[in-house]
Amino acid sequence: MAPTRSSKSPDVVATGNGASLYTPAERERRDATVWTLVQGVLAPFQFLVCLVSLVLVLRYLATGAGYEAAALSVVAKTATLYAIMVTGSIWEKVVFGRWLFAPAFFWEDVVSMGVIALHTAYVAMLFAGIGTAAEQFAVALAGYLAYFLNAGQFILKLRAARLEGGAIAGAAPAGQVPA
Repeated sequence: MAPTRSSKSPDVVATGNGASLYTPAERERRDATVWTLVQGVLAPFQFLVCLVSLVLVLRYLATGAGYEAAALSVVAKTATLYAIMVTGSIWEKVVFGRWLFAPAFFWEDVVSMGVIALHTAYVAMLFAGIGTAAEQFAVALAGYLAYFLNAGQFILKLRAARLEGGAIAGAAPAGQVPA
C-alpha cells in the first residue's frame, strides 16, 4: 500500500494502518547514527550464531554427542543477544528519545524481553545445575522459537520502513534480528 499523509501531523507519513514508523526527524537521526550500522551488522551475525547453535543443540538432543559445544553455543547466542539488546536500546534512545518501548517498536521490544528472559533462564539453569541437559535445552529452544518470531517482527518493520519511503540501512533495534 502506498504511503499517505496522516491527518495527525503534516510531518507524519502513514503506512496504511494510520501510524508511521518514523517522523522525518527520527528518520534523519536513524540514518545519521552509527548505531544503525551496528544493528545492521549484529543482527545477521546473531542470526548465524543462532542457526549454528540450533544445529548443535538438535544434534545433541538427537545423538547425545557434543554437549559442551551445544551448551557453549547457547551461551554465545545469549551473549550476542545481550549485545544487540544493549546497542539496540542505545539506537532507540538516539532515534526515538527513549531507551526501549518506543511506540513504533513497542511490541517488538515486548517480545524481545521474552526472548531475553528465556535465554537468561537457560544460562541460569546451566550454571546453577538446574534440570537435565534436555530440560535446559528445551528452555533454550523455546528462546530460539521466540527469537525467530521476534526476527519476523523486525523483518516486517524493516519492510514497512522501506515501503514508507525511507530505506533502512539494515537496522534492527532492540533485540534482534535484523531478539
